[in-house]
Amino acid sequence: MPVRSLIALLCLSLAACAREAPTQTNAGAEQPVTAAPEVQRAPQPVIDWSPVRLEAGDAWIACSADYHAGEGRPVLSLAYTDLRKLMQDCRATGLVRVRYVGKLTASFAALAERTGDVAGDLGIGKRILDLDSVGGHVEAAIRAGDAIGENDWTIWVRGDSHCYSACVLLLAAGDMRVVAGPVGIHRMIRVRSAATSRKELGAELRQVSEDLRNYLERNGASVEVYDLMTTVPNRTLHVLDDAELARLGLSGENAVEDDLDRIRLARQCGPDFLRRRDLFRRAYEVQCLRPADGSEPDVDAINACGLGLRERFGFPDPRCPEASPMAELDGAVLEIPDLAVEPVDAVPGDAAGAEPAVDASQAPR
Repeated sequence: MPVRSLIALLCLSLAACAREAPTQTNAGAEQPVTAAPEVQRAPQPVIDWSPVRLEAGDAWIACSADYHAGEGRPVLSLAYTDLRKLMQDCRATGLVRVRYVGKLTASFAALAERTGDVAGDLGIGKRILDLDSVGGHVEAAIRAGDAIGENDWTIWVRGDSHCYSACVLLLAAGDMRVVAGPVGIHRMIRVRSAATSRKELGAELRQVSEDLRNYLERNGASVEVYDLMTTVPNRTLHVLDDAELARLGLSGENAVEDDLDRIRLARQCGPDFLRRRDLFRRAYEVQCLRPADGSEPDVDAINACGLGLRERFGFPDPRCPEASPMAELDGAVLEIPDLAVEPVDAVPGDAAGAEPAVDASQAPR
C-alpha cells in the first residue's frame, strides 16, 4: 500500500479513536474528561520510574505519522524528564509516534508504560506505536499490552516492518491496528525457564496460559490466537493473511474499545450524536476513501473530502466538538470540494429517525 494511503488510514484511525484531552490533577495523574463520574476509568496503575535502559531494541519519538520525514529523535533514556523533553514538541501536533525496532522485553514494557503516561501528562491524545519486532517474552508483551490498552494507542506495522511471535499480543491491545507488513505466530517457549522437569515446566506453562487467555479475552481477541501459540511449532512461523488477522481480532478497530467508546459517547454526547457519527463514517469510507474513478487518493484529498462531508451530518457538534469526526483538523486551511452526499444505508435500529439503542453489535464495520 502506498505510504500516503497508509498515513491517510492512520489519520482516519486516530480520528476514530481520539479521546478528549485529559485534564491534570495536582499530582499529574491522567483524569479523562467525562460527562458524569460513573464513566470515568479506573485509576491507572502506579508506574515504577526506577532507572532502566532499553536492552534489546531501539526507539525513536516523532510528532508526525510520516516516517519519510524521519524516524524522529532517538530515545536514549527512559527517565520521565528525558521522555517529556522528547515529546514536548508533539503538543503542537497533538500526535506522537513511537518507533520501536527490537525484541519485547521488560524494558520495552517500561517504554510502553512510560510514553503513554507522559503523553497523557502533556495532553497528546493521538498516539502511534510503530513496530518492527521478531517477538520476545510473552510476559513482557502482556505487560506492555495492558499499558497500550489503557492509553489509547494505534498500532502500526509498516510495509517495511514485521510483527512476529509475542508481538501479535500487542496488536490485540491497540485501539486501532494498521497492518501492512507481515504478522506471524508460533508456539511460545520459555527459554529462561527455571524448570528441571516436565512437571515443573508444565506448571509454568499453565500459569502463562491462564494469563494469556485472560489477556486475549479482555482485549477482544480470539482464543484461536492462544491455540496457534500452543500448536504451531516454534521453529516454524505461520504468517497470518488479512482475513485471519480480521477474524482473530488483530487488525482494524478494536471491538472492545469500540464498545467502551460508544458507551462513553452516548452518555456524554447523546444517542443522536452516535447515529450521525455512524452515518458520517459510512459515507466517509464510500466517498473519501474509494474515489469513483478508482484513483489512489492522497492525504490532503481525503482530509478535504471528510471536512466537507461532515458538515452535512451536523459536525462539529456544538455539544461535543472535541468528539466530532476529524476534530483534530479543525482550523486547518484546506480546499474543500463541493460534495454531493450519496445515499447511505440507515444504521440498524434507526427507523424513521428514532434514536438507536447503544449496541456495539449494530455498529457499522
